[in-house]
Amino acid sequence: MKIKEVIVVEGRDDTIAIQRAVEADTIETGGSALSMETIRRIEKAQWLRGVIVFTDPDYPGEKIRKTISQKVPGVKHAFLAREEATKNGNIGVENATPEAIIKALNEAKTEWLDDDKEYVSWERLIEEGLVGGEEAKKKRLLLGKRLGIGYGNAKQFHKRLKMFQITEDEFNKAIKYLYKRKDE
Repeated sequence: MKIKEVIVVEGRDDTIAIQRAVEADTIETGGSALSMETIRRIEKAQWLRGVIVFTDPDYPGEKIRKTISQKVPGVKHAFLAREEATKNGNIGVENATPEAIIKALNEAKTEWLDDDKEYVSWERLIEEGLVGGEEAKKKRLLLGKRLGIGYGNAKQFHKRLKMFQITEDEFNKAIKYLYKRKDE
């Protein structure tokens, strides 16, 4: 089952747990100190696809949830009961069963999709010199900034292009801008 919205989680283990349960894109906060770059990505995701905040049922998780709600109006929230998210005394989304995660997402009024449209292909990234090498890294950094999706290695960058639904047209314009800047 694929989810339309982007799910905001605290860390990599939470992303893995979510992806064991459903097909979804995630944004990881990396803890309770949310950077402005992360907030901007959450805002962009909310505008394009909608966002579901799915944080741990503990104090830091609630702090993240409140901060995002204040800075990005209209986000949805998925909640787990503490007992559903606790394993060996450790509380976190990463401890929940796939069934508990799906139940929480359904209660958040998640939009389910069957669309698997690809916006910019991996081959296109290779053609534009965005895969492999120091020059590719510089190009991804500039393009990520231009498109508002941030920097990532080639695989992460491709995933973000899809997550933020960057069309071929938007990508082409950003590439032209990149080459125009290089010539200046």
